Amino acid sequence: MSLLTLLFISGVIFLVAYYTYGTFVEKKLNVEPDRQTPAHEMYDGVDYVPARKPVLLGHHFATIAGGGPIVGPVTAVLFGWIPAVLWIIVGSIFVGGVHDYTALQASIRHKAQSIGTIIKAYIGDRGQVLFLIFSIATLILIVGVFVILVAGTFEAVPQAATASVMFLGVAILFGILVNQIRMNLFGASILGIGAMLLSVWVGLNYPIQLSATVWSLILIGYAYIASVLPVWLLLQPRDYLNSFLLYGMMAGAALGILIANPTLEFPGYTGFYHAELGFLFPILFITIACGAISGFHSLVSSGTTAKQLDSERNGKFIAYGGMLIEGFLAIIAVGSVAYLTQEQLAMTMSDMGGAIGAFAAGIGYFMSHWGIDQTTAVSFTSLVASAFLLTSLDSATRLGRYAVQELTEGRAPVISRNMHMATFVVVLGAAGLALTGTANTVWPLFGSANQMLGAIALLAVTVWLTKLGVKSLFTIIPMVFMFFVTLGALIVLMSKHFVEQNWFLMISAFVLFVLCLFLVVEAWRHLFPPKDKDQTIKV
Repeated sequence: MSLLTLLFISGVIFLVAYYTYGTFVEKKLNVEPDRQTPAHEMYDGVDYVPARKPVLLGHHFATIAGGGPIVGPVTAVLFGWIPAVLWIIVGSIFVGGVHDYTALQASIRHKAQSIGTIIKAYIGDRGQVLFLIFSIATLILIVGVFVILVAGTFEAVPQAATASVMFLGVAILFGILVNQIRMNLFGASILGIGAMLLSVWVGLNYPIQLSATVWSLILIGYAYIASVLPVWLLLQPRDYLNSFLLYGMMAGAALGILIANPTLEFPGYTGFYHAELGFLFPILFITIACGAISGFHSLVSSGTTAKQLDSERNGKFIAYGGMLIEGFLAIIAVGSVAYLTQEQLAMTMSDMGGAIGAFAAGIGYFMSHWGIDQTTAVSFTSLVASAFLLTSLDSATRLGRYAVQELTEGRAPVISRNMHMATFVVVLGAAGLALTGTANTVWPLFGSANQMLGAIALLAVTVWLTKLGVKSLFTIIPMVFMFFVTLGALIVLMSKHFVEQNWFLMISAFVLFVLCLFLVVEAWRHLFPPKDKDQTIKV
C-alpha cells in the first residue's frame, strides 16, 4: 500500500466520524449553546478568559499534541504499521475523542472545575484525594519527561533552541497586540506568522549551544514563570501561533507525500512479541497514548480549555475535533518511518537519536520532494517538534499547580491560596526527576500512569452521566477496555522490573495498580450503594 492511500483513507474515516459519532456524543451530552460558560460567568482576566474558537483550538491542540503523537506511533511501528494504524483510528474515534469531549463538558457543567472535583461530587472525598495525588504524580512525571526531551533536543539541534526562545517573545507581543491593543486577529496573525518564520531563519543561522543540564535548569525556570503568568499573555497566543507551525508541517509533509507517493516498505505485522517492547497486548496500547487516548488530555480539557470555552457549541470542534486531528498527525508519524525497511529504520533511529529524530528525518525527506533543501526541512521539523514539547511542558506545570491548589484547599490553605508555592511543589519534583533520570527510564512509567489517568477520567464522567440518568454505554465500553489494558500492562511491567530488580519502577507500578483498584471500588460503591438492611428481619 502507498502512504498516500493510507492517509486518504484515514482522513476520510476521521471526517465521517466527526460528523456522525461526534454528533452522537454531542447529543448524549445535551449541549446547549445558549448556556453561559464559566469563561464568562467567572471571568477573572487570568485563568477564566473566553477565547475565540480558532485561538482555543490552537491552544488545546498545541497542548495535547506534544511529543506523544510522534514518539508513541514511531515506536509502536516495531510491531508493524497495521496494528499501530488500527489502534490510532479506532482509539481516536471511540476512546480518545469521547474521553476528551466528555471531560470538557463535565468540567463546563461544574464551573470549569477539574475531574477531581467531579469525582468528589459523585464518588466522594477519598476518591478525590486519591485522584489528585495520582494526577500530581503523573503531571510531575510529564514535566520531568518533557524537560529531558526538550533539553536533549536543544542540545542536539541548537537551531531549535534559538527559534524556540524567540517564539516566546513573539507570542508575548502577539498576546499584547490582540488582548490589550485589540488589534484585528487576522492582521495580528499575519504579523505573528511572519515573525515566527523570521525566528526559524535566525535559529538556523545563529544556534544557541548549551549543555542538556543547563537547558534543563533554564526550562524548569521557564515552566515556573509560564505557569503563573496570565493565560492570555503567553499560553493562549503561543499555542495559537505554534499551531500554524504544526499545520504548516503537516501540509508540507502531505504535499511531499503527494509528489513522492512512497510505498510502505515496513512489514504490516512483525509478530505478537518484540524483543525490545514486549507483547503487543497490552504494550501497544500504552505505547501509543497521545494519538489514540491520553489521560493528560482530560487534565487539559478540564483544566485550561474549560476555563476559556466561549460557547458549549464549540466543545465538539475543539475537544473531539482536536483529538481526530491528533490522530491524523499520529498516522503521519507512522508513515514517516513506515516507508523504510526494518533495517533502514533501525539505522535511522540510531543515527537520529530516537523517535523524534527519525520522524524529523522522514518528514524532511518528504518535504525535499517539493524543492526545499532536505537538511533545512529536517531542521524545521525538529523545530516544530521541540516547540510542541515546550507547550506540553508549561501547560502541564500550570495544570499541576491547579491540582496542588485543589488538593490543599481546606487542608493547607497557605499553599492553596498561593500559586507560587503550589507551582514550586510541581517544579521541585520535576527538577529532581529531570536532573537525575533519563527519558528511557521514565517513559514506560509515564505511559502507564498516563493511560490509567484516562481510564479514571472515563470512570468519573461515566458516574456523572449515570447519576444524570444518561445511558452511557459509549463511555462504559472504552472505560472498561482502558482499565483492562492498563492493569494488564502494569502487571507486565511489575513482573519485568522485578526480574530486572529495578525496584523503583516496580514499586511505582505497584502503587499505581493499588490506587487504580481502590478508585474502581469507590466508584462501584457509589454507583451501586448497598440496600438498607430490613430491620423487620430477625434472622
